[in-house]
Amino acid sequence: MRATLLPGESSLGVMGGGQLGRMFVHAAQSLGFRTVVLDPDTDSPAGLVAHQHIRADYLDPNGLNQLAQQCAAITTEFENVPAEALEQLAQTRFVAPAGASVAICQDRAAEKAHFAASAVACAPYAVITTEADLLAVGDDLLPGILKTATMGYDGKGQVRVRSRSDLAAAWAELKQVRCVLEQMLPLALEISVISARSDRGDIVQFPVQQNLHIDGILAVTQVPAPDVSQELQAQALASAARIAASMNYVGVLCVEFFVLQDGRLIVNEMAPRPHNSGHYTMNACDLSQFDLQVRAMAGLPLTQPRLHSPTVMLNLLGDLWFMEQAPTAAGTQPAPRGGAALLGGGPAQGAAPGVERTPAWDQVLALPGTHLHLYGKANARPGRKMGHLNITAGTPEQAESTARRAAALLGLSIAW
Repeated sequence: MRATLLPGESSLGVMGGGQLGRMFVHAAQSLGFRTVVLDPDTDSPAGLVAHQHIRADYLDPNGLNQLAQQCAAITTEFENVPAEALEQLAQTRFVAPAGASVAICQDRAAEKAHFAASAVACAPYAVITTEADLLAVGDDLLPGILKTATMGYDGKGQVRVRSRSDLAAAWAELKQVRCVLEQMLPLALEISVISARSDRGDIVQFPVQQNLHIDGILAVTQVPAPDVSQELQAQALASAARIAASMNYVGVLCVEFFVLQDGRLIVNEMAPRPHNSGHYTMNACDLSQFDLQVRAMAGLPLTQPRLHSPTVMLNLLGDLWFMEQAPTAAGTQPAPRGGAALLGGGPAQGAAPGVERTPAWDQVLALPGTHLHLYGKANARPGRKMGHLNITAGTPEQAESTARRAAALLGLSIAW
């Protein structure tokens, strides 16, 4: 059994300098831990607030050695940090999550095999590595979604296919890399579960989160999940715990699920880190997902987090900085439930930006229960995650109403 790292006496390291690393650093510093970030970007959000920023590639031997010398325990802030780097660090330091767990999450084929081994249902799929694999795909998997086996996130590396000719063209478009073809299923909604597990096997979980995505990027999270039965929530929590335990996972793990139109629960994917859908925990719970990440790393007790306020989280993308004019809340009409769109003259996600503006933060912060978190990124770009807005209230209805008003002030019409 490893020794507990007491607050104020040790340094904690994080591989990756993005916004998740930044929020981890803030949580660690609040307990008095010294923090060290390894990231090649000189302006990384986490590096700007850490006690020390090691500017090196994730596989740089000197950088890894320096991180190991400086820190008693090390984590990662995103799943595409090379698993071999984590394994190298683990030779001399406690690393959570372990490289083996991260490697499973980095590969969709390995991930789906792990779901099966954990007795958690996922969508029917086939792994495509060769032309022969492509030709052997069963008709029952079409229409489907072709996804690269590695390096895919936020909808990147994915192509919807309806026919065999579509499939062949999509595989060519993805450069004939190893892919996973998933059968397209009739979805009702999306949910996620965030768990924290210690090296002793203790596990605690946040409430089930209901999510809305636009173009593969999370737009809205609601807690409590308004459209999910208690029975289905219990199933999701149990499945997420089983997935974590079966790979002896240590740290914070997010598991995303699909709820199908027939009421079945299907696991989609997992992330070996705190997750965008858990950012609401910073203001709506007595412990945040980042607090629990710090505790799991340090060997401190994992107490069950408590949701003290109903909440809505709005993801803030760089598009907001390029809206020509935000409509007033009074002039915004709600769209049909389950969809979302940008209002005003701003570009769609990924489009060329226009004239940059500053969103109406002062008007948004005048609304009750609003908590703005910006990530310290110097340049806004359409589709880039720039921050999030948490709205807390006494009831779910009040939180949703305020979130709609905030979205209107920002120039967003989001129906949920």
